[in-house]
Amino acid sequence: MFKKRYSRPGTPPATLNPFPQGHGKPVLRVIEYDHDTVTETTVQSVADLPLPADDGKIRWIEMNGLGDVEALRLLGERYNLHPLALEDVLNIGQRPKFESYENHLFIVAQMIYNEPDQTMCAEQVSLFISENMLISVQEDSETDVFEPVRQRIRTGGGYIRKMNSDYLAYALIDAIVDHCFPVLEEIGEALEELEDAVLDKPSPNTVGQIHNLKRMLMQLRRFVWPERDVVSAMLHSDSPFIHEETKVFLRDLYDHTVQIMDLIEAYREVAMGLFEMYLSSVSMRTNETMRVLTVISAIFIPLTFIVGLYGMNFQDKTPDGAPAPTNMPELSWKYGYVSVISVMALVAIGQVYFFKKRKWL
Repeated sequence: MFKKRYSRPGTPPATLNPFPQGHGKPVLRVIEYDHDTVTETTVQSVADLPLPADDGKIRWIEMNGLGDVEALRLLGERYNLHPLALEDVLNIGQRPKFESYENHLFIVAQMIYNEPDQTMCAEQVSLFISENMLISVQEDSETDVFEPVRQRIRTGGGYIRKMNSDYLAYALIDAIVDHCFPVLEEIGEALEELEDAVLDKPSPNTVGQIHNLKRMLMQLRRFVWPERDVVSAMLHSDSPFIHEETKVFLRDLYDHTVQIMDLIEAYREVAMGLFEMYLSSVSMRTNETMRVLTVISAIFIPLTFIVGLYGMNFQDKTPDGAPAPTNMPELSWKYGYVSVISVMALVAIGQVYFFKKRKWL
């Protein structure tokens, strides 16, 4: 669900460690646009990517996939990307952060999304921002949440084709942040269902589901909290790559991160409350069971006394055959058995009536 990769202890800084087998060749795409035109191309190698040019166009270069470390190294050489930033690109699971270098800005964000089987996953997205150019690097070439941004570029919707590369970075981060809302909505629905289950029929499986949701919320908080700091750092940055007209939109994005954090904290409290409710519900059910068993035991106590009293089997005659003067007279009475059974039934019925009147049953 959540992956973490780091360099081996003792590895020199800025070392690009290859990914394990199974990660395919990255997909390289380029979107060039200005106010009037849009061009989309897919290239085969880093050498085919366009160089920075002062022609008024914004260039969005996408490298989707981390299976080719050499391609990433060549990308860094072609666009003069800092080696430490490239190392962070490969060490996935990074804490979201914002760093400023001499000729570009570097941002790490965590993209949260749900798989078709409703499994929540996180994928690292790295952004390099320079004048009129943005480079994005993703772990996977198959999944992202940026298609609405691409569609806005194609159709010219909103401000995106009128603004600089920093606005494109804002749009990508905004897509990442806003995609947390549907994920949290599903978590909220799951919490509501669990609340009904805890009240109606708590089970050990319910505890496992609550624990999984608490863990998901903890991971969400771990990624969204620093993303709020990233947006705040961009908002207060004096870098020439972030323009004043973009900071208005960054303030709105910051509000979104605050809303998400409020939802996460609220759902964490609900999840902890559900766990306490589960313990209370189990305790109440146990108490109810013990109360019923106690009442049943209380009903049988006088009945056991009566049966034990008449089950002592004293002789009703003395050894010489004369009647025993101190023996129980009921032992030799022809209606003794029926009488004792009737008394026992009346005692039991009377106790049940008394317990119901006192609301113990």
